Amino acid sequence: MEPFGARLRQAIERRGRLCVGVDPHPALLARWGLADDPVGLDAFASTCVEALADHVAVLKPQSAFFERHGSAGIAVLERLIATARARGALVLLDVKRADIGSTMQGYADAYVDQESALAADAVTVNPFLGFESLRPLLDTARRQGAGVFVLALTSNPEGGEIQQARASGGSVAAAVLLSVAAENSGVTGLGSVGAVVAANLPEIHEDLAVNGPLLAPGLGAQGGTLDDIRRNFAGVAHLVLPATSRDVLRAGPDVTALRESALRTIDAVGDVFDG
Repeated sequence: MEPFGARLRQAIERRGRLCVGVDPHPALLARWGLADDPVGLDAFASTCVEALADHVAVLKPQSAFFERHGSAGIAVLERLIATARARGALVLLDVKRADIGSTMQGYADAYVDQESALAADAVTVNPFLGFESLRPLLDTARRQGAGVFVLALTSNPEGGEIQQARASGGSVAAAVLLSVAAENSGVTGLGSVGAVVAANLPEIHEDLAVNGPLLAPGLGAQGGTLDDIRRNFAGVAHLVLPATSRDVLRAGPDVTALRESALRTIDAVGDVFDG
């Protein structure tokens, strides 16, 4: 396949700059009037695909909410990934995997090898076993044309305990971002290795010029605003992929209302980047 970075840039040009999380947690299933079981999960996933997959650049299913339903939940996730990709959305599978050696290769085979039933366009990974522990997945993703988003500055308040710890004269997050930038060195256009940098952080001091996409979760329900994005990502706006989940999904289960909620958010984000 064409490298993920190039495909992401094309998707943003066609559909706008937004990633919508598909997070079927129990409270949201109940809000939609669905049972917290594989049947309710399948109805939720199908509605999200019908409403969003033809319009949103990136869909980001959270694997944990499918895994909690066992093999039946994984089967729903497989169908969601395949159907969304067939309708033109890029699928970023939020799995945040971390391990070493052959185990990390196993995750790579599961999530970015395009022969796998779970193959996505990109995945999230955790670098805090050491950045080079990600090497099997990074190398497999490059061969397969897939993307990798590496956690750097996350939206949870506990993240700073590790991410802002000092290492080699700078923060641990800064070291992660430097490693991400090195993976994209020499790439023309947008690189395929990105970083997760939350939209709801009060301030960011690290260098975000990684020549790859910056997934910015935390917009909306987690407190991040469009003004935060404008401020924190000044100078690297061309790299940013804002992400939201609850603010869009709360409009469901009506397909039209869900789609319109996403389109309004795309327009609002576009105003920030075009202004």
